[in-house]
Amino acid sequence: MLFRGEDQVSIEREDVEKIARLAKLKVSGVVIEQTTQELSNILGFIDQLQAVDTQNIEPMAHPTDATQKLRADVVTESDNRASFQAIAPASEDGLYLVPKVIE
Repeated sequence: MLFRGEDQVSIEREDVEKIARLAKLKVSGVVIEQTTQELSNILGFIDQLQAVDTQNIEPMAHPTDATQKLRADVVTESDNRASFQAIAPASEDGLYLVPKVIE
């Protein structure tokens, strides 16, 4: 069971074992101890984030207000489709014809 002590949220070993069991994971004792500590640290960090006063902060769609710089949309190459299709084995209505490979 989660508990709060001295400004830190913590998770117990039994909770980690239950989560591992529900996730169908086989976890050894050493890994359970490490995972318990790591999850407690993560929960503590989340607790710190929740303690930040965001009362007068406007929500953002993105963390930066920068806009993407776009290049001009101009044609830089000539249309060579007709010359490419002229040397193709088979083409029709501007499309390349290929043998059927899926039944």
